[in-house]
Amino acid sequence: MRPGVRLGVDVGSVRVGVARCDAAGLIATPLVTLRRGKGDVAALLELAAEYDAVEIVVGLPRTLAGKEGAAAAAAVGYAGRVAARLPGTPVRLVDERLSTVAAQRDLHASGVDTRRGRKVIDQVAAVIILQGALDAERATGNAPGHLLDQRADGDGAGGAGADTKVEE
Repeated sequence: MRPGVRLGVDVGSVRVGVARCDAAGLIATPLVTLRRGKGDVAALLELAAEYDAVEIVVGLPRTLAGKEGAAAAAAVGYAGRVAARLPGTPVRLVDERLSTVAAQRDLHASGVDTRRGRKVIDQVAAVIILQGALDAERATGNAPGHLLDQRADGDGAGGAGADTKVEE
């Protein structure tokens, strides 16, 4: 297991849930929910600096059939903007199928009203994404998901940029 704090990110159309793990990479915990829009990437970068994050793990929403749609394109674009503005810190995309559904189920089971707790759902989804990545790395010895090429445009306009690539 590679040491160091990682941030887990659940990119939504309205909010971005953020989680972090301990320096040993054992357990993910909720951190904050950011409002999508002007300043959200900058706020994430501030969190990465504050926690001295060694890696950013962004959830890649795929369909149950494994296909990538508009939500996946938005997540890749967001990850590309983060990678472009955070050179030297790897940004990885990991499969996050059903993380929000699992977060809603877990919160409902614990008595939280999921209609009023949307911000909490985003944080819990980020925890599920990050914990899954940590567990996968611990089980296989390999870094999880796919490393995002850091030559993305970083223009903040919402697109991934012509040079954004996902590496195996």
